[in-house]
Amino acid sequence: MNDHDFLAALAAIVGPGQVLTDPADTAPYLTDWRGRYSGAARAVVRPGSTGEVADIAKLCAAHGVAMVPQGGNTGLCGGATPDASGAALVVNLSRMNRIRRIDPANLALVAEAGCTLASIQEAAREAGCLFPLSLASEGTCEIGGNLSTNAGGVQVLRYGNTRELTLGLEVVLPDGRIWNGLRALRKDNTGYDLKHLFVGAEGTLGFITAAALKLFPLPRAAVTTWLAVPDPAAAVSLLSRAQQRLGARVTAFELVSRVCLELVLRHIPNTRDPLAESSPWYVLLEASDGGSEEALMAEVEALLEAALEAGEASDGAIAQSGDQARQLWALRENISEAQKIDGISIKHDISLPVSAIPGFLDAAGEELTRTFPGVRIVAFGHLGDGNLHYNLSKPEAQANAVFIDGQPEANRLVHDRVVALEGSISAEHGLGQLKREEIRRYKSAVELDLMRAVKAAIDPAGLMNPGKVL
Repeated sequence: MNDHDFLAALAAIVGPGQVLTDPADTAPYLTDWRGRYSGAARAVVRPGSTGEVADIAKLCAAHGVAMVPQGGNTGLCGGATPDASGAALVVNLSRMNRIRRIDPANLALVAEAGCTLASIQEAAREAGCLFPLSLASEGTCEIGGNLSTNAGGVQVLRYGNTRELTLGLEVVLPDGRIWNGLRALRKDNTGYDLKHLFVGAEGTLGFITAAALKLFPLPRAAVTTWLAVPDPAAAVSLLSRAQQRLGARVTAFELVSRVCLELVLRHIPNTRDPLAESSPWYVLLEASDGGSEEALMAEVEALLEAALEAGEASDGAIAQSGDQARQLWALRENISEAQKIDGISIKHDISLPVSAIPGFLDAAGEELTRTFPGVRIVAFGHLGDGNLHYNLSKPEAQANAVFIDGQPEANRLVHDRVVALEGSISAEHGLGQLKREEIRRYKSAVELDLMRAVKAAIDPAGLMNPGKVL
């Protein structure tokens, strides 16, 4: 089938206005959020239903056309960007943005893949429930992409990754068959739990078109505090103290370096330092529960007093309103945006045992400074679940351009140390094309063989998101 006939067949499925070929129309879909990866595509198609996705897959399978699933295009590893060949079809699911049903009594919700994370959070709130997945990009990222990358975010400490929040999936397979696994059950021991094959697969096994998601009772009280800590070891001690005192009420526990805060203050309007004196490190702690805000505030104040007495913190500010809490969270959530404005950097999304993080930061920092004099380390992340964003750059643009060429060596230094501590080189962003080759150094031959076997069984023609993950 020639291009003209192929595009006509696509238009017959989705309508002519949903098949984009003009370069001005397709450009936003062909470059990743960071601007690191750009590609080309035969077309961008925007289906509006699961049936349309299935028909697209059948058409592509019949003619050997590769498919690149895409949602909000906010990924950080190039997983939703086609290669430069122009042979693939980008299948953007953003039009599939309906909340199909909400069942508050079962604490479950079914949403289509193109629903933004913020819209799902709002739908849950309107039903008196909480959908706890929370990311800086929640206004634009979509749940299909969150599922495909097993997104984490700031509340994994209490509620788990996206995988833990998934009850069931609807998936269009590479050959166009539809698997309806939207059972909103907590218990279902009827064989292989197939949904886990597709969560975190980055679109290499099929299209996630809808999901049954786990909800929770909506907390009545939340308290947010910004604490100055002397070093990461003190932050780990403070985390232990908070968990002992507050238990599961610790919703989030974020670590932020002074370097990160200064980038945000420099580049993001309407931000300010919450404390009078600077500190090398900070912790952003959030606690929530179903009781009164006054009682929870008293508990957090007592925790802060104990931390100050133990030397785990030197100062702190507790938000006295929702607006103040949002201002504190803006300091954490705008770090990536501030880095993007400041210039390109070598980024690492790593996971470690919480107890190993202080030692890693000390040792990796010393080794990188010795190898790359003048390197600026931008370290922040979800200390509560062991996930750090560990990014490297030079403050001066000219020096940074040269430094970026040293990425392979910098990756090796960071990733070797992470794996030696039994950590992971990708905690929540996925592999995409950024770490596709890198992972071969760190996964065992057995793991890679098993992954290839799954890929070959479900997508034998290799049409789903080629060049990603494997």
